[in-house]
Amino acid sequence: MACEGNGMSDERIGEALIKEVIEEELKDVPSEEVPPLTPLAASGKTVQEQKMVTQLGKMIRIIGDKVKDDKDFQDAIDGVAFCSGSKWERFKEVGDKVFQHGITWERIAVLFYVAGKLAVKMVEAHLPQSVREILRWTVDFFRNNLLGWIREHGGWINSFSELAVVSMQSVSSMSSNSCGLVVIFTAGLVIGSLITWKLTRQL
Repeated sequence: MACEGNGMSDERIGEALIKEVIEEELKDVPSEEVPPLTPLAASGKTVQEQKMVTQLGKMIRIIGDKVKDDKDFQDAIDGVAFCSGSKWERFKEVGDKVFQHGITWERIAVLFYVAGKLAVKMVEAHLPQSVREILRWTVDFFRNNLLGWIREHGGWINSFSELAVVSMQSVSSMSSNSCGLVVIFTAGLVIGSLITWKLTRQL
């Protein structure tokens, strides 16, 4: 059952999550020029949706750290940032590359992370006005290519288990001495998932 059945909107959550990931990536960029990103969804998020966005955002950042050293992805991001032709076409190519072997929750997380990294590249290239375009492109790609799949697979509420496993694998691969960190991290994810599940059951 998709989130809509629980009074939550998969579309709003996806849009808010894209915005959250991009804003988080831009936090460390020293620039007064970064434009404020306004949510694209017409109606505001509920408290439950905001809790989901926050939890999912944390997992996406951990998963994204796995691909930050991937030369192919970095080249693809640079290709969009510094191409002379249509940046939207290049962005779609990156999206197609991410999903060339099918859609998974992990690959959706990677695309959102790539959008955040691309936003940073644009600001560093003194093109901060492009950040809003990246937000719009990512939301358009999400609506046109991913939203249907997300709804068919039970909505964002069903993404937690797979993303938690991938996040935990990412954390544990960072250090062989990180067992305690993995246990704490996993406990936090389980608690967050249970809270979200309980909140959605009440609606």
